[in-house]
Amino acid sequence: MYIGDHVDAQPDKPAIIMGRTGIVSYRELDSRSTQLARLLRAEGLERGDHIAIFMENQPRFLEVVWAALRSGLYITPINSFLTAPEVAYILEDCDARALITSRAKADIVSQLKGGHSAARVKVRLMVDGTIPGFDSYEKAIEGHSPERMSDETVGRYMFYSSGTTGRPKGITGPLPDLHPSDNNSEAPLGALYRFRKEMVYLSPAPMYHAAPMAFSNAALCFGATVVMMEKFDAEFALSLIERHQVSHSQWVPTMFSRMLKLDDSVRSAYDLSSLEVAIHAAAPCPVPVKRSMIEWWGPIISEYYAGSEGNGSTFIDSEQWLKKPGSVGKPMGVTVHIVDDQGNDLPIGETGAVYFSGAGDFEYHNAPEKTAESKLSGGRSTLGDVGYLDEDGFLFLTDRKAYMIISGGVNIYPQEIEDHLITHPKVADVAVFGVPNVDFGEEVKAVVQTMPGFERGTPGHEGLSGELMAYCREALAGFKVPRSIDFEDELPRLPTGKLYKRLLRDRYWGKEAGTIV
Repeated sequence: MYIGDHVDAQPDKPAIIMGRTGIVSYRELDSRSTQLARLLRAEGLERGDHIAIFMENQPRFLEVVWAALRSGLYITPINSFLTAPEVAYILEDCDARALITSRAKADIVSQLKGGHSAARVKVRLMVDGTIPGFDSYEKAIEGHSPERMSDETVGRYMFYSSGTTGRPKGITGPLPDLHPSDNNSEAPLGALYRFRKEMVYLSPAPMYHAAPMAFSNAALCFGATVVMMEKFDAEFALSLIERHQVSHSQWVPTMFSRMLKLDDSVRSAYDLSSLEVAIHAAAPCPVPVKRSMIEWWGPIISEYYAGSEGNGSTFIDSEQWLKKPGSVGKPMGVTVHIVDDQGNDLPIGETGAVYFSGAGDFEYHNAPEKTAESKLSGGRSTLGDVGYLDEDGFLFLTDRKAYMIISGGVNIYPQEIEDHLITHPKVADVAVFGVPNVDFGEEVKAVVQTMPGFERGTPGHEGLSGELMAYCREALAGFKVPRSIDFEDELPRLPTGKLYKRLLRDRYWGKEAGTIV
């Protein structure tokens, strides 16, 4: 299944509807992605070469992706919020032969001068205008035929990890030796989430992230329509559901939280009855937030736990979750192992590192030591999370191993504290982590982003720290209550839902401020 299979039957059907800026038909998506594929071939790129896309959500994004997916190329979507040095690092690490960007990113890409990354990038194209060093994307593909190539072959994404605990790592695997029409890798989504040609899929998140990219392209493989938001806005998302009769969508928990904090009059103003499936993942969802979403939207919310590594996954629907609140579900075709620091399996109910076995293998590109660190004997591999299995085989995550706080020999998991604090009506976002303590090694610190109207300097803000600590004491053991709370205008969280806690934590450990990579 691929876009070429749908063009003859529905050439004028919208493949992509941008939230604010236009429509791309199946005919346009098919022909333009073919033209770019031919251009890259003419420039000497061969099967297995790498290209990179550094671009905001916009109409051209997915045609660039499909050019790679139909011509046997690896494509790396680069986080559109990165700085020039961070972009250069990824271009060099993935050995990109082509970079396709947009005029909106000109300030960043204009700084990509010299070095190996610049030397290896043979093709430099810019959408919506040009700057020195880049050719016009539109003019460049214009000279190439939209006729499909006779030797189309499946390409593959090479995503980079979010880098929340260090440098990002490219996640790679072998290219399938298949024609795109013979690639049925999206078929399981049809059964699990009822993907089909008639559906309308809303993607409110940045396309450079694995989940929005994968789900959007899967919807296109089924011949459906993708509604892509330029950026997330809580009320506008609701309006798009009503306007386009959206049936399927994929979210992260911060989006749920921000929609729930809209005024009741705003939430009730839109008809959401077309929604059939709302998928969420990417970050832990606080139990009260998810319960409120199910009460609002009904039992249509499904959750999965997985990573770009593709080493395993779990799944849970609303009915199961209401019986097992907080769980991320049961494993899907794989085995989950909970192990101690020596790699030994732990009993049911005990907390340890979460490993999968029984799925496909993966490697971190140019990082054999990182690959080795993620794996144990018996084909077990981890995403770096900590959790436990209950007696019915449901997995519960407690936190990232890297963020566990050890205070006076006691293990404290920040996620539990964050999940409670985010339910306070004055809290828009929160990060909890350990900071130095002379007596206990570490103590619990919370950094809070307040809701509008409760910022620093507003009436009542002086007492907010104490109010939030008291709120924690109502539900948490004393050793889990933050010893201090600081406030930030905005936390370093990207629209994908990922919180770059390392950037906050490093300040308190005497380290230089890092970069989001």
